[in-house]
Amino acid sequence: MGSRKIAVLTSGGDAPGMNAAIRAVVRSGIYLGMEVYGVRRGYNGLLNGDLIPMDLRSVSNIIQLGGTILYTARSPRYNTPEGVKEAADQCRALGIDGVVVIGGDGSFRGARDLTGAGIPCIAIPGTIDNDIACSDYTVGFDTAMNTAMEMIDKIRDTSQSHDRCSVIEVMGRRCGDICLNTGIAVGATATLVPEVPYDFQRDIIDKIKLAQTTGKQHFIVVVAEGVSGGFAGVEKIAKKIEEVTGIESRATVLGHVQRGGSPTLRDRVMASSMGAYAVDLLNRGVSNRVVAYTDGRITDYDITTALNMPRKFDTELYRTSDRISI
Repeated sequence: MGSRKIAVLTSGGDAPGMNAAIRAVVRSGIYLGMEVYGVRRGYNGLLNGDLIPMDLRSVSNIIQLGGTILYTARSPRYNTPEGVKEAADQCRALGIDGVVVIGGDGSFRGARDLTGAGIPCIAIPGTIDNDIACSDYTVGFDTAMNTAMEMIDKIRDTSQSHDRCSVIEVMGRRCGDICLNTGIAVGATATLVPEVPYDFQRDIIDKIKLAQTTGKQHFIVVVAEGVSGGFAGVEKIAKKIEEVTGIESRATVLGHVQRGGSPTLRDRVMASSMGAYAVDLLNRGVSNRVVAYTDGRITDYDITTALNMPRKFDTELYRTSDRISI
């Protein structure tokens, strides 16, 4: 017999599509005859007993919203053995016998620890970075890429008008997937990702000079935050480009605009599928699993196994990016 009274929480950085996942968890749980509760502000909410009962109408008109209606927070207090025990005790006191956790790898560790303390958990990958190794796709990734693409398209308009080089940092932490895909989508002259060491002369200057010989006069360089490390980093790259080439160069950090906005169709559907799958696992009495999208289908992995898997970088897509950026 699986869980009959479950809770759902969002943890870590917010991602577009989290609300769609919450909606799917609530409605799937109710469909299966469960009581469903929403935990506000992540693991802090478990510690503080900040849970609210959810019904079918609690999640009406949220599938199109960015952010998370349950709010999110990072919890240093939870990240201790005492904190985990306290959260598990709270769950038992409230009768919660299963928890769905939506977040990134830090949230998964929290789910694993809570499972170890006796409360079955299922984790859903909700992070714009697409940096969960066991899953080919994470909720929020598509929306973040589309937001970055739209912002860079606007920057490109002014860059072209002034014959400038624009150096633009996108998010992704230590993962270059947003940068690589966005770089291709906006026709960047150079795309710098953490997974591939770059040479300033070969990978930026030489490409710009080659493009100049064919008549190109404005340039886009897209840089992952794991390469530049903030505005000082992209500003340094922009200044160096201007010094070497004489092309006026400007730096831009897109920042948290990439976390917001209405989720794309892909994020809504993926979040809905993963949310329903997570509830099915709890209903079958399964726990300590990460829901994942692998080889075109929804599946699941042991959390510890998932956390230890090496992340794959699409080297073929990177080669394509390099080849068509001339």
